[in-house]
Amino acid sequence: MARGSTRPTSRDVAQAAGVSQAAVSLVLGDKWRGRVSQATAERVRQAARDLGYRPNLAARNLRLGRTRTVLLVVPVLTTEFFAGVYTGAARVAAEHGFGVVLYPSPEGIGPAKNPFASARAALDGVIASSMAADALSAIRGDQLPLVMLDSDPEGSLGAATVNLDIADGVRQVAGHLLGLGHRRFLHLAADVPSWTFEVRARELAARVGAVPGTSVRTARAPISIEDARAATETALSGPGPRPTALVCDDDKLAAGAYKALRRLGLRVPDDISVTGLDDLALATAIDPELTTVRLDAELFGERGMHALLAVLEGRTPDSGDIPVELVVRGSTGPPSAS
Repeated sequence: MARGSTRPTSRDVAQAAGVSQAAVSLVLGDKWRGRVSQATAERVRQAARDLGYRPNLAARNLRLGRTRTVLLVVPVLTTEFFAGVYTGAARVAAEHGFGVVLYPSPEGIGPAKNPFASARAALDGVIASSMAADALSAIRGDQLPLVMLDSDPEGSLGAATVNLDIADGVRQVAGHLLGLGHRRFLHLAADVPSWTFEVRARELAARVGAVPGTSVRTARAPISIEDARAATETALSGPGPRPTALVCDDDKLAAGAYKALRRLGLRVPDDISVTGLDDLALATAIDPELTTVRLDAELFGERGMHALLAVLEGRTPDSGDIPVELVVRGSTGPPSAS
């Protein structure tokens, strides 16, 4: 619209689209399904875009008694993976007139005291990682409409659960390494009490254990490069035959393992193959590049937000885990003859 012209109204959108104001309200409030056709909904959205129409959310929220604000609870905000989860959730939220706020704050920038003391009044719902269950309890977020990410569907606190198919990712890793001929495995496990890491350990043990003549040892480390380095050095310096494959729960753990292997004079993959999980940018920054499982963090966040919107509207969220993909790079190869 020209500078100085009046702000377009819902009546303007209705006239441009050839529909009633009620239809405009349904479409822009995302309540149109089953009430108007998809073609009509798209015509309304296009008219709103052409006119530069923006609904008066403050007035609408007063009518609905809702803040149209969602809280995303994650363990840390400085990791690439959870940044992707936020990006996906925020994208879908914006399309539906919602905002997303994050908890906790980035490392080193503490939130104000009790920032969500009135969470029930300030928020419409919560999306939370099972890795941040303590934070969820602290803000009483489990008393709001809740969607859990990376959580046991059988014991979830949430009205809905959204998961990546981590079990299949581990099966792909194990199948790849077993197919190369590996029989002695070291599992560098994340020392984090979370369902998703329990799944990784269980699936690796089951898949490898189904093949005769195999063994799996476990070393645990917090998810940091230096902790992973120390744990790997300790595990590989002990007695007994050296494993030929090192399966890491996370790409950062794999990067720490690389440092340990160099200090021990071992080559990747000539002396030992290494795999990760996440497919962070780090996976292609180390040499050789890391064989890992690609997780679509943005899709994960999108699915989480779609599930919460369904819960808020009384609909049943879509089911089914999000597929994952093994990306084979230079860190894996057949075990050496020795």
